[in-house]
Amino acid sequence: MREASGFFHVRVGFCAGAQSVESQLLIRSDYLEIGLDHRLILLKFLPLTIESVMPPRLKLNKITKRYGNTVANNSISLEVMPGEILAILGENGAGKSTLMKVIFGSVVPDEGEIFFDGKPVQIRSPADARELGIAMVFQHFVLFETLTAKENILLGMPKGTDPDALEKEIIERSAHYGIEVDPNAVVNDLSMGERQRVEILRALLTNPKLLILDEPTSVLSPLALQAFFKTLRQLSSEGVSIIFITHKLNEIRELSDHCTVIRAGEVAANVNPKEHTEEQLAKLMIGNDLPEILPKPDIKPLPGLEVSFNGERVTFKSQYPLVGKISVPRGKIVGVAGISGNGQSDLMKAISGEVLLSKQAVKICGSAAGDLRVQHRRALGLRYIPEERLGEATVPEMSLEANTLLTSNLFLAKGFMRNKMIHRFTNSVIEKFKVKCGGSKAPADSLSGGNLQKYIVGRELLHNPKVLVLNQPTWGVDAGAAALIRNALIRQRSGGSALLVVSEELDELFEICDELVVMSEGKISPQVKAQAISVEEIGRWMSGLWPKTEDA
Repeated sequence: MREASGFFHVRVGFCAGAQSVESQLLIRSDYLEIGLDHRLILLKFLPLTIESVMPPRLKLNKITKRYGNTVANNSISLEVMPGEILAILGENGAGKSTLMKVIFGSVVPDEGEIFFDGKPVQIRSPADARELGIAMVFQHFVLFETLTAKENILLGMPKGTDPDALEKEIIERSAHYGIEVDPNAVVNDLSMGERQRVEILRALLTNPKLLILDEPTSVLSPLALQAFFKTLRQLSSEGVSIIFITHKLNEIRELSDHCTVIRAGEVAANVNPKEHTEEQLAKLMIGNDLPEILPKPDIKPLPGLEVSFNGERVTFKSQYPLVGKISVPRGKIVGVAGISGNGQSDLMKAISGEVLLSKQAVKICGSAAGDLRVQHRRALGLRYIPEERLGEATVPEMSLEANTLLTSNLFLAKGFMRNKMIHRFTNSVIEKFKVKCGGSKAPADSLSGGNLQKYIVGRELLHNPKVLVLNQPTWGVDAGAAALIRNALIRQRSGGSALLVVSEELDELFEICDELVVMSEGKISPQVKAQAISVEEIGRWMSGLWPKTEDA
């Protein structure tokens, strides 16, 4: 029976004396040289495997990539069969992204071979990869910010694609996959989560043979996540091979039967994640046990951060007006949950000083600050960590030392830079937050996403802020680095700081926060203690279904 274009399901019997084993094989028609008229094919016992009937969709043989003295990938070999979902697990800086870029043609390996559908190939560019049927969703997005979502997607489609028909397909497919995308939204106006949806949909619309997903689920609510997993399983059943990179160990165990663990640029293990606990997988990934999350002692509350909105539109492009209140006393961590694109970016702009509102809309340590600019809010004790690492939190081409200077005037004296102090401070961040890099002179864009995030968090924490606001503090960060960052935030809280954490990682919010709010269409829910609400109830609140109060 034909299962999908070019594929057949065949019932095959393997005989060995009195024993026989039957199995269903998914066999490409152009490799099938046995009679399809026979419902049951009996073979003498042979060491016959799926690989001997049908080649892997992708096979890497001893791939090596060096950058100077750094070996990013060292003789890595792996295979992905048609219809297989292969999970790739590794800590930040392990070489995962480099390997995926080799597959997609963004990086050319120094050594090794690549086979696709059994044939040796040279993938020298993303165009070569797309020609083979490879699509990739990058962790750091590859979108033109001045174009609309539809225009960005159109760039990756075949010549002659009708824009109007594409717009209709974007709407239909985004609804089908549970990944809402406005085709006419300008990318520059979208949150990072919304941009990731555009990337995912763009890849799916190419109908790929091999789909590479690098941290694709951070933007999804629990319900949308299950719908997305259903889509991936459907694609898998149709013969699409999927390489799935995530640091969420529960997702790996739920979605995949085969996981390749990469550590220090080499394959450390190949395992069935369903046969291992999350703790065991984490140990395989980082080489030792995860640090335990610190307890949160009671701290005498002092005025920290207060925000109050009465329907303000932060910018003329704002999709929703902001409505509601948040109170973050010093000595507490308050989390903001919600599906990306529900006003979180506007909330961050209003608090950080990127846009100015009425004086009373934001209070920092008791002082009205809604109409103050960024530098004046810093003087009151506020620090802000944005979600976009490259371009907002750091300048990609500049060194870590130069990026250290960006958010502080402490390193200036009478108009001159205090270079020795900048050097010492940057090295202190690198050491205390275990940032893997080429030293304090390394450019920001040479770091992996997780190591860059550790640098950004460390840079702000070492200034010991009275109020710290963070947007997606551990997005795309491995389990070990995430635990390091979360413990650092708890220490800051226990030292008497107020922390507001916006995150789409519900597990993270419940782990570190004292209290929670939810945002839906710009509205802020009542503030509740984290122990007093369940994950399921938070999921309902994400749709705006929270109990109404006079203040909500």
